[in-house]
Amino acid sequence: MTDLNTLYQTDYSAWAKRHIELLRDRRFAELDIDHLLEELGDMSKSERRELASRLLILIAHLLKWEYQYPLLSERWREFDGRSWRNTIVEQRKQVSVLLRQAPGLKSTLGETISAVYPDAVDLASKETQLPPETFPEQCALTGAQLLDDDFFPNSA
Repeated sequence: MTDLNTLYQTDYSAWAKRHIELLRDRRFAELDIDHLLEELGDMSKSERRELASRLLILIAHLLKWEYQYPLLSERWREFDGRSWRNTIVEQRKQVSVLLRQAPGLKSTLGETISAVYPDAVDLASKETQLPPETFPEQCALTGAQLLDDDFFPNSA
């Protein structure tokens, strides 16, 4: 039998397939527990990072929509915010898919929104050149609003 520790270092795919076999056969004593725990932990971290990244972009674009769109659309009649809308639509779809594929992330949605909000404000501020104080100190958007395809904030 191949040493699973060595296999983990040299052929991750074979290591994973071997673990599937061992788990199906209920041969738990043969599992490479340390690496298995590391991989399972990383899977969860990766999903949480993806959720945070997508929410950051989504919130930043909704902030831009609320605080800069009215200014730009007044100055330039042809400005319709289409690229912002497309980004908002795309990020909402990706967050919805992620939450459907990893439903355990739903319980972290509020916490994740709060955690990424300062970075979303920073991004929106840099992209719009509006001072950070323009935006609320705390995120006023709920998880339901963030994921609602029909929700676009009104002007401030």
